[in-house]
Amino acid sequence: VQLQASGGGLVQAGGSLRLSCTASGSIFSILAMGWHRQAPGKQRELVATITSGGYPHYADSVEGRFTISRDNAKNTVYLQMNSLKTEDTAIYYCTASPISTNLGTSRAYWGQGTQVTVSS
Repeated sequence: VQLQASGGGLVQAGGSLRLSCTASGSIFSILAMGWHRQAPGKQRELVATITSGGYPHYADSVEGRFTISRDNAKNTVYLQMNSLKTEDTAIYYCTASPISTNLGTSRAYWGQGTQVTVSS
């Protein structure tokens, strides 16, 4: 599975961005998908995940501001980010795995990352 993330950019605090991640292959519908991020000097952290059945999970830091969704017909997972804060600045990575507990680990598939920068 190859993952191609897009949609990052520069936005002012309070603004919005939507990230997309498209997966190759024919098994997308059975994959759990996730977004993780890594800010400079910080450890990589979970942002949001969504199961193959469409159930989302969010980190406390983004709950209520970010929405993860998926379109199985397009092999794509989205991350709608609203009310962005400067602390959301990071490289955002898309991950995928048939086993949801593997998301964010070396056992998952990883995309190349997309930079999100939120200015004050």
